[in-house]
Amino acid sequence: MNRLEPDIVRKVLIWGAVAGAVVVPIAAAATSPLLAWRDSIYIAAGFAGILAMALLLVQPLLAGGYLPGLPPRRRRLFHRWAGSILVAAILIHVAGLWITSPPDVVDALLFVSPTPFSVWGVVAMWTTFAAALLVLLRRRLSLRPRVWRSGHTALVVMTVIGSVVHAMLIEGTMEIVTKVAICLLVLLATAKVVIDLRVWSNQDRATGDRET
Repeated sequence: MNRLEPDIVRKVLIWGAVAGAVVVPIAAAATSPLLAWRDSIYIAAGFAGILAMALLLVQPLLAGGYLPGLPPRRRRLFHRWAGSILVAAILIHVAGLWITSPPDVVDALLFVSPTPFSVWGVVAMWTTFAAALLVLLRRRLSLRPRVWRSGHTALVVMTVIGSVVHAMLIEGTMEIVTKVAICLLVLLATAKVVIDLRVWSNQDRATGDRET
């Protein structure tokens, strides 16, 4: 029993750290004084964006097998579910902004917005959709595993970079310290899984229990 205790403590610490990294930025944003001047739709859109950033942290942790206690099949299932929720969160984020300010969303989608963060956000949105679409069409396209992994990972990396820059340029409800922290964690987690899984290696690796 004593031999199991360090492993249990390790699992609790890892899951606790991940939960804290996800919950703390959302809780900090919920206390922002800026919320007093926003309507409910705009607030929902904003928190959908924060949720999307949190999912960008969870996704590489699932893909790399860094979350203990999850068997490979369940981890892949959770990875797909989280990806679906990520797409839904982005749609809610954009739809809410559209309802509250259609001209701003149109300018952003046409890449003519005067605010730089809009461009990065739109790029991240489209690369997220492309990565999700590539997952749906994986079997139909009959791509070699290495080609599919490389394409999917390239899109994910662009999503992460675009999302981080988008978040950092916005002066909104997210508290600055927790925003910097989660953005840094997202970058580190993504970089680690890309390096550990050798996604762009010249040789096809065997399909194991870890997928990007």
